[in-house]
Amino acid sequence: MESSGDAPFSKGAMVLVTLNTPREKFWGAVIDISPSGIAMRGIDLNSFEDFARLIKAGENATPASVFFPMHRVERIELDARHGDIPSLSERFENRTGQDFTTLSGFAAAVGASSPASGSRKRE
Repeated sequence: MESSGDAPFSKGAMVLVTLNTPREKFWGAVIDISPSGIAMRGIDLNSFEDFARLIKAGENATPASVFFPMHRVERIELDARHGDIPSLSERFENRTGQDFTTLSGFAAAVGASSPASGSRKRE
């Protein structure tokens, strides 16, 4: 699957992935999606509060880079606000004062691959 700047699930998009066998939820930024699976940088949703607490305390914590084969992926949804309910990204930023895409290195990578920068960075 080709990624474009307009595609909702392009590189750097914040998503929540529901997996099966075993059932898990993983939150983070898309590295790549292909017919074979999804690569992303993020955390198990069960660790969200602990991870946010570590970041807020200034601890050296980094999100994991993982690949999930498509046969395990049950659902992928954009991490977006639903009415008055904030997205997980907004909740993370409110708790820690940091943007997750910056923390995970996507803000720098997106800036480096923009046409205005004249260079292209690959992950």
